Amino acid sequence: MSKTSSTNLMLTTTQMKQVPIENHRREANKAVFDGNNTDSRTTWESQPDPVLTPLIKSEISDNILEICPESIQTKLDDIKKKFDLQSRDVYQIEHELAELEQLKRQYDDLNPAVFKNSEKYKAAIPEIHIAELKEAMTVSRRWNGFRQKLKKFSENNNSKPAKTFSDALEKLELYDDMRAELEKKTETEPNLEALITETKALVGEVAQTSESVNWDHSIRDQIPKLLAHIFGVWTLKNTQHLNASRGIEASRAYLLMPHIAQVVAIFRILGIGYKKNLQLLKISIPKTKIITDNLINNLVQIGTGEGKSIVMAVTACVFALIGVDVRCSCYSEYLSTRDQNDFAPVFRALGVEKRIEYGTFNKLCENVLNEQCNLREKVGDMIMKNKNAVEVGIATARIRPKVLLIDEVDVFLSEKFYGGIYTPSLYLKDSSIKMLLDTLWQNRNLRTLNAVKASTAYQACASRFSNWIFLFEEAIKDMLVALRSFQSSTYIVQNDRIVYIEGESIVENVVRGYDTIWAYYYENQKGNISQSSLDANVGIIINCGAFSYAEMPHEFGFITGVTGTLETLSKSEKDILENVYHVHKNTIMPSVFGRSNRNYNSVNDVYAVTKSEYFMRIRGEIDVMRNAGRAILVFFESEEKLMAFYNSSDMSSIKETVQIITEKVSRKERELCIKRAATDGKVTLLTRIFGRGTDFICRNQQVLANGGIHVLQTFFSEELSEEYQIMGRGARQGDHGSYRMILLDSDLEWVLGADWEKEIPQITGSILYKSLNEARRERYESKCAARGVGIKQCRHDHKESIKFMKALSEGKMSIVISFLTEQNRGADIPVDTSRTLLLMDATGSMSNLLSAAKDTVCTMFERASAVLKEKKLPGDAFQMQFVVYRDYDCKAHGVLQSSSWETNPTKLRSFMTNIHAHGGGDYEEAIEIGLWYAVQQSAEPEGISQVILIGDAPAKNSAAIDRDRAATGGESYWGTTKFRNPTHYTTEMRKLKKKNIPVHAFYLRDGAKVNFEQIAHETGGSCKSLEINSPEGAESLTHFVTQELLRKAAGKQGDAAVALYEAKYVKKTFTS
Repeated sequence: MSKTSSTNLMLTTTQMKQVPIENHRREANKAVFDGNNTDSRTTWESQPDPVLTPLIKSEISDNILEICPESIQTKLDDIKKKFDLQSRDVYQIEHELAELEQLKRQYDDLNPAVFKNSEKYKAAIPEIHIAELKEAMTVSRRWNGFRQKLKKFSENNNSKPAKTFSDALEKLELYDDMRAELEKKTETEPNLEALITETKALVGEVAQTSESVNWDHSIRDQIPKLLAHIFGVWTLKNTQHLNASRGIEASRAYLLMPHIAQVVAIFRILGIGYKKNLQLLKISIPKTKIITDNLINNLVQIGTGEGKSIVMAVTACVFALIGVDVRCSCYSEYLSTRDQNDFAPVFRALGVEKRIEYGTFNKLCENVLNEQCNLREKVGDMIMKNKNAVEVGIATARIRPKVLLIDEVDVFLSEKFYGGIYTPSLYLKDSSIKMLLDTLWQNRNLRTLNAVKASTAYQACASRFSNWIFLFEEAIKDMLVALRSFQSSTYIVQNDRIVYIEGESIVENVVRGYDTIWAYYYENQKGNISQSSLDANVGIIINCGAFSYAEMPHEFGFITGVTGTLETLSKSEKDILENVYHVHKNTIMPSVFGRSNRNYNSVNDVYAVTKSEYFMRIRGEIDVMRNAGRAILVFFESEEKLMAFYNSSDMSSIKETVQIITEKVSRKERELCIKRAATDGKVTLLTRIFGRGTDFICRNQQVLANGGIHVLQTFFSEELSEEYQIMGRGARQGDHGSYRMILLDSDLEWVLGADWEKEIPQITGSILYKSLNEARRERYESKCAARGVGIKQCRHDHKESIKFMKALSEGKMSIVISFLTEQNRGADIPVDTSRTLLLMDATGSMSNLLSAAKDTVCTMFERASAVLKEKKLPGDAFQMQFVVYRDYDCKAHGVLQSSSWETNPTKLRSFMTNIHAHGGGDYEEAIEIGLWYAVQQSAEPEGISQVILIGDAPAKNSAAIDRDRAATGGESYWGTTKFRNPTHYTTEMRKLKKKNIPVHAFYLRDGAKVNFEQIAHETGGSCKSLEINSPEGAESLTHFVTQELLRKAAGKQGDAAVALYEAKYVKKTFTS
């Protein structure tokens, strides 16, 4: 068991000679399981064990090896034979030398000692976890508080759990008895084997089918005893490893015990404690596989640091033992791997490791799909062997039902996953393919497919892959477009690979179209990527489908999970859980530590400051904490903002002592920084992703006495759940701590809108947080509501992809070829098609617009195509490009970003997935850059037909442009970019007018109305208001863009096509 996981144990290890461990255990268990022994509580609190008192005052030393002099290295080497010092925290007792020597003499036969750094290294200190004995002294007090909270136990149908749990809690005496029995053992291995046999015998043979299991009262009645056995195995597996490696006698063994709250949470997941007459899921619900009528899809909230991983693992063991396959799904690869490794010994001991699988949501999709057909393998084999037929596969029958355990459900409901698409793809690699790619890179003047067809490289591919050359031709179109729009700033080079950052992990298996392929060539040309890496990592990309994350949970018979932020879910998210996934029960577990000791008041601890004050105020907060002998964690929105602060003059005097944790820091270095973060005076700067799932454990008693860990958040979270998670990095497990926000006023544009400068003075002070939180809630609700449009399209794509998998398994080649052609359709379109450039503001206030554009683009294409076909016109007679503009503070790589020209909306959706709202802050935005880009595109041979402009702020005047360019590097910087020549929106507007290219302008705020009306009027376009932040915002965006698409694409029938669209898709309301 790693240190990280063991900190989730609420009752902890004990070890001493004169006061046997059995005595302490009995006292603790008596208090916990009876909860009525006030005399015992008084005894524990008023008469603390004289042995324990000095040990509790110990402090952490993160790296004992670094502070020990060479003269005692020999003794340390001897100790290391029994202790793994490098992976354990070691405690130093801060007492006078005499006290230490007395302690050493009194307990000379305790665990081998670690020597403290002193001139004569006279003192010895007891080893690991000794400070955690404070839990044994306070367990009774905490349990009494927990019992009181349990009476107020939050459950969404007003049941009375304090009463309904009474029978189940009594059954925990079996667990208590088992623990007492286990502790009497001296030989752990035989007892472990016997216990495992007993555990398996408890469940016996459970009747089940591939879709359901007979989960009746006979199983439910065995749950408490089964849990006791599982926890017993867990204890022995850990103590067996821990104590054997230290030469510790069993009588003084470290013993691990779950807290009652963790057991109660498992009961809730498994349906124990609900009203007996509550029987949901009695009838078949469409698209939901029901594992049993007696289990209710449910979620449990467990506080930060209170054992979510233990609850997940033990619940998984229960299901696996009765013959169910379990998928534990998490947003983070790092956390998922950590938890699986921590509990793998228990899974192996129980023989269920093949039935329990941990992984990210991506891995969940991959595994669910591969159960039916290994897409990549089968498609790759078919093309590489140039087959014109595929063998009919033998369908693998599922023999066991499946259960889904979700870790942090709010992340699953986030925009990235709920509404997101999983697109499995593969590389085709061959010498002829490599020669084709080399030819395109070396001859970047080739612009058309026909020009490439004349090359020797293409002809070699056509000969080698004659049955599939049509896919190569589509790929070549995409290659040519990517070469023209190639950007080298979206990746990093690490370990001779092009890698991308996702969450807190650097991922190597992500390919972002041919941008990644050309990135390999580009970096190889610069000498940053070896030739062997280039050869191994380039090829032709074949997309094998578009699967919806949102559809995957429907493949499971039972959905449950744990989260720390169930209470923060929006109404829309709660509706999704109940109506889409049929999660009908939610449980809010009270904290086992009683009232939080976090010092925070939203009225007094949230500040919005100007840019000139921002860094100074953050540094001031750091100094206060350092001077107080506390640790401080400072969370930033991005690595860019973190490094701007770190490299500022405000940090120069302490820069060398500050540690940084970002996505780019190696895992080993990251873990070391996390251990150091909770020490006296330590300053740690972190990116936002580490505000979730990262355990900053403070065992330094002096830091805790000084107020504990202070958490400072320097940005306002878009989701309340993220704010709660970041706040939870301090004041964990009943410890003291504090929290504060210092916000940059211009960063609040995303929540207050383009008029933020006028809004902030009106809300500054005691109502600042309340106002921001309300504005956030309204925006987030509208964004969640708008997601429904995208979900509908994702569901359609998902169904088509499932049909393709089935056809692939059944050898239906016509369906396979048609699907692969459509999925891999290239970007090159005949010259006479309509080309619409959608130009969007992507500064801080525009997150809802960007989300809506991503969610609705497929619907726009689908509706436009349907109307055109109904008018007897080609359904693909139009092409779109998405372009976003920001402001000069985003520098050259961020002031403008563009997709390729597409007739495939899925590719536009993928482009928007990586576009985030940021920058701006001075109201007017760099619209001139967007219009300049439109002019550049109009100069291409294919030209453009129209521009659709959407934003909430007007264009800049010349003075503002000069000012902002000077403030962001000056002409010495901008002169080296493609934006070297300053321009003005009127200049570009006149160029578009001269080419008869209309700009249709849609403004989101009245402040942009006059400017947008001018641009539209001058170019012959239309201008309208668009309320994107309303629940109907996404649908309005769809109407506006699709109607303009049709007006151009349908030519002379444009107005008739728009009228048909309105009749088919625009809802009419009548007021009288």
